[in-house]
Amino acid sequence: MNKRIGLIAGSGSFPVIFSRKAASRGFAVCAVGFHGNTSPDLSDYVESFEVIHIGQIKRLISFFKNHRITEAVMIGAIKKPGALRDIRPDMKAIAMIANMRHDTHDDRVLRAFANVLENEGIQIRSSTFLLPELLAESGCWTRRKPNRAEQADMTLGWHMAKEIGRLDIGQCVVVSNGTVIAVEAIDGTDSTIRRGGELSRGHAVVAKVCKPMQDFRFDVPAVGAQTIQTMHESGATVLVIEASRSLVFDREEMIRLADQWGIAIVAMAQANDAQGNSN
Repeated sequence: MNKRIGLIAGSGSFPVIFSRKAASRGFAVCAVGFHGNTSPDLSDYVESFEVIHIGQIKRLISFFKNHRITEAVMIGAIKKPGALRDIRPDMKAIAMIANMRHDTHDDRVLRAFANVLENEGIQIRSSTFLLPELLAESGCWTRRKPNRAEQADMTLGWHMAKEIGRLDIGQCVVVSNGTVIAVEAIDGTDSTIRRGGELSRGHAVVAKVCKPMQDFRFDVPAVGAQTIQTMHESGATVLVIEASRSLVFDREEMIRLADQWGIAIVAMAQANDAQGNSN
């Protein structure tokens, strides 16, 4: 009999990528998606699929138990502005939030949710446990290297992104000429890049890194070809991400587009790698 894995799927391509890889490794995937977030196409890649509203925790648990799921992963983004309008909390969700005593930052909510599932016998695994090859490799990936001014902005962006991550605000900042132009909040990375590009009028550095206390079961920072497309449209010239701790989708397409548009992509292990990676 196949091994079984549950999938709590948000938006984007990662749920499909995971499901295909899991199937190739002999897993039967049973997925729960969310209205307004998860692509219906996911049903083509999993054994069973159910779509619920955010907050319907009891229904999610029942689905997994009915399909004999004891391990699950949480993959894909939730579009937060829409999620706030669509949430339909059941009694289990209300009890979970009440126990959090008004501390409803993203990490706290996700950890509390994971604890609820694990108390029901459903262990949450790291989102990368089947796909370590998606983690970013250290180095400058593109033909163009950051110049000296961009290196300074990369270091500043790294430190500022770590700080907003520590505060559980977001994972991405946009920096230009030594000034933080935009900070990610509920609107997400692409919107942050667009705001930063509009305010900086080009030549901006985008930094997206892990939170200092990153829980790899969920919310791992991710970039892909869409990130480069948004940067090009916004006039951003450098993307810096965290090596071995960021997910990269469509890496070859990312590099192709970046080289076409003169964008530099650098994966660093720490802030003082900025100069070494650009030589």
